[in-house]
Amino acid sequence: MTITEPVRDDRPVADPAPPKTPQGQSRPPSQPQFISWVTLAMMTTASVANLRPAPSMALYGLAAVFLYLLPAVVFLLPTALVSAELASGWTGGIYRWVSEGLSKPLGFLAVWCQFAMTIAYYPSLLAYVASTFAYVIDPRLAGNGLYVAIVIVVVYWAGVLISTRGTKAVAGLSSMGLVIGTLIPGVVLVVLGLVFLGQGNASAAPMDSGHLLPPWTGLASLVLIVGNFLSYAGMEMNGVHVSSLREPGKQFPRSVFAATGLVLLIFILPALAISWVMPGEDLSLTAGVMQAFQGFFDHFHVGWLTKVVGVLLVAAALGGMLAWLAGPSKGLLMVARQEGYLPPALQKLNKNGVQRNILVAQGALTTVIALLYAFVPDVSSAYWIFSVITTQIYLVVYLLMFAAAVRLRRSQPDRPRGFRVPALHLVAGVGFAASLAAMCIGFVPPEQFGGGPLWRYLLTVGGGLFVLGFLTPLALLKFRKPHWVAPEHRESPVR
Repeated sequence: MTITEPVRDDRPVADPAPPKTPQGQSRPPSQPQFISWVTLAMMTTASVANLRPAPSMALYGLAAVFLYLLPAVVFLLPTALVSAELASGWTGGIYRWVSEGLSKPLGFLAVWCQFAMTIAYYPSLLAYVASTFAYVIDPRLAGNGLYVAIVIVVVYWAGVLISTRGTKAVAGLSSMGLVIGTLIPGVVLVVLGLVFLGQGNASAAPMDSGHLLPPWTGLASLVLIVGNFLSYAGMEMNGVHVSSLREPGKQFPRSVFAATGLVLLIFILPALAISWVMPGEDLSLTAGVMQAFQGFFDHFHVGWLTKVVGVLLVAAALGGMLAWLAGPSKGLLMVARQEGYLPPALQKLNKNGVQRNILVAQGALTTVIALLYAFVPDVSSAYWIFSVITTQIYLVVYLLMFAAAVRLRRSQPDRPRGFRVPALHLVAGVGFAASLAAMCIGFVPPEQFGGGPLWRYLLTVGGGLFVLGFLTPLALLKFRKPHWVAPEHRESPVR
């Protein structure tokens, strides 16, 4: 296969004639279900915003505002706008967009990277869960690598067990998690911070105009901004709802800007609150949120509330993990069955229709990665490295998406779209350049972790990106067989 392989036209055919009633008359078509732009803005906010990245930006104090705003302008907005145009013109998600805009192999690379990023994502997410839960049982465990590794392995496989049973409770737990584990703790954190400053206590981080920008000491001083690209990832998911708006051309940009404002508030204010009470040199990237809560609660003599908040944050993170656990792997499975990208053993479903074998294979790799926490002296360093690998892999998806959008505007200019991005080439170009720059900066070790050798950092991050993001999908494309296509999709041969 070559990267210039054509894609067969999967455009929807004309709608069939309306069904007849028993009296032979046509039934009226069902009325479309519309949502308001406010509803879409809230859905987008729920899919993106959380408290987990706050400690990494709290290291910068007031400069965190700039470090959140910059990627929001050059990445968050372009991602939301471009994905809306693609979703309103082509169903099928990232695989369909990249396949039609560039090629089928690159479409598979995009959907593979959406799945592969979770292999590095779950260890970093569950390290946050482990460090947060440590404040419920014993805060000293937050920096214990062996404890973190055990929690990652146990919780991940418990999530796999739940997912393979096709539980319906996952959706409810995930939705509840936004309120109880993000909005309520976030508001409490900010309010406590404001009261703390209002009492005349000095902020641990300088809050004057001289600290609006991060100090420039080379690329390493800005490298933590790369984590914000992963924080904003997910805006493209809600582009599929653009057709549910009454006036997509006007209402979708309105919802995007509203969601962007809400997301920024949820990210920026808790990060500032943490910086007010926790000095940067004492801040853990995994347990920073809980450190701030404990600092505030101890100051107000209600330290017992730390354990309550810890339980809420853990519940929210676990709900998010369950929601993500089966999603990307299911998308990969659907494409693999249609085109034969995965061996038949990985395409099998259990009695509940869940892709158990893919989850088990993913779990084996996640377990190996998790065990590294037991051998890395600094849990924060391991957390950052896995977060960077996750971001690097996911940025491949966005690079392909921006390129496909420009190509589709040229190759299929008359294709009906519910929403068209004004100045698409400029918007997509900014998003592409920002994604590429973030990928390059991700290979620079941050100054907070400058103690280890450079070659080890480059080998870990570069190796993770190369093996998970490129080598594995290229091998699957190279060695796939015609019989890997699922029987129900064998009408046309694999090319």
